Amino acid sequence: MSMPVASRKPVAGVGATVAVTPAKPPRALERCFNIADLREAARRRLPRGVFEFLDRGAEDEVSLRGNREAFERIKLRNKVLVDVSRRSTATTLFGKPLSMPLVVAPTGVAGVCWYQGEAELARAAAKAGVPFTLATPSVTSIETIAAVEGGRKWFQLYMWKERELSYGLVKRAQDAGFEALILTVDTPTSPIREYNRRNGFSMPFQPNPRALFDMALHPRWLLTVMARYLANNGMPKLAHYPVGAVSRMTPGGAPAAPSGSLPNLRGDELNWDDVKRLRDTWKGPLMIKGVHLPEDAARAAEAGFDAVIVSNHGGRTMDSAVAPIDVLPEIVAEIAGRIPVLVDSGVRRGGDVVKALALGASAVLSGRPTLYGLSVAGEAGASHALSLLRREFDATMAFTGCTSVGEIGPRAVWTGRK
Repeated sequence: MSMPVASRKPVAGVGATVAVTPAKPPRALERCFNIADLREAARRRLPRGVFEFLDRGAEDEVSLRGNREAFERIKLRNKVLVDVSRRSTATTLFGKPLSMPLVVAPTGVAGVCWYQGEAELARAAAKAGVPFTLATPSVTSIETIAAVEGGRKWFQLYMWKERELSYGLVKRAQDAGFEALILTVDTPTSPIREYNRRNGFSMPFQPNPRALFDMALHPRWLLTVMARYLANNGMPKLAHYPVGAVSRMTPGGAPAAPSGSLPNLRGDELNWDDVKRLRDTWKGPLMIKGVHLPEDAARAAEAGFDAVIVSNHGGRTMDSAVAPIDVLPEIVAEIAGRIPVLVDSGVRRGGDVVKALALGASAVLSGRPTLYGLSVAGEAGASHALSLLRREFDATMAFTGCTSVGEIGPRAVWTGRK
């Protein structure tokens, strides 16, 4: 009879690790040994429209594939005969502790993957000791997430044409005690995702007959997610979008955006002049997400941003966008330590986190892995995804001869470039 394997857990306040025996996972997770397993389990459980909304990219998905290909091109080097028996995955960001250098990224579909999915993700992140980021297009409100006990809570902002509505959200997040704000700037217009139209999926959730038939083929999801919404407050709705905008997408109103995504309320005229007021308004750490060019990163630092997030939206906006991990080193070089540089898009293994840190990132954001886990088993599934990434990250630290996050550097990585 096999015994459970002990994992390593940081001790609050000191960053040391102790051995703990994990609780037995829910049955649905017993055969999910990595993020790919969680993805497959999520694919089976979710209606096709919901799964493809979270899993797929834009247009021909060149960028989506490129994100993983870029990580896979990067190799790591063993550092041998180093005592790595006392390792810690703990680090700090904005002067506060992280159990590992990872943040749960903003994802707008969590509340359709699981009932009140954003709150489940927030609880899982709090227990794992990493920040959770609530997205503007979520079905769970700022105030509901604020009520989740513990954890570091961040808010992601799309700046709308109606600026005062956006600043109203910023004030709500500030008043609710959210720690940090992420301004996403890589989506000036609605991305093109044809599969959403084929599947009859849109946000807010407004299923057509094809989607309803697909939902009927997934009774577990139908009973545990949609039936619970219908029994309480009705069809899931966007918690932060203007009432008029949401009503335009409900039956009897104007149709949803052609791609099946949100209507273009986002400010396509957004520019650097808008940043000053946002910086003056938001009192905590302020980040800019969606940067690819060194000059944009430098200007962000000059404009008062506290961190830059190198991102292509997980391959979900501009197809053929560069893989963030490929341009990370030149942005890190341009920033030259003035502010932290974070990166997302394509993280699927703990080893990917080591690669990102070795190339100069302070931390990574990860969205789909925890969504896969959430879709399978709610909070427990999201916790499982984070645990898998932590275990892989810890093991890769040992292989590269690193006992702390601060030791992860260029010597650990090989890109094959001259």
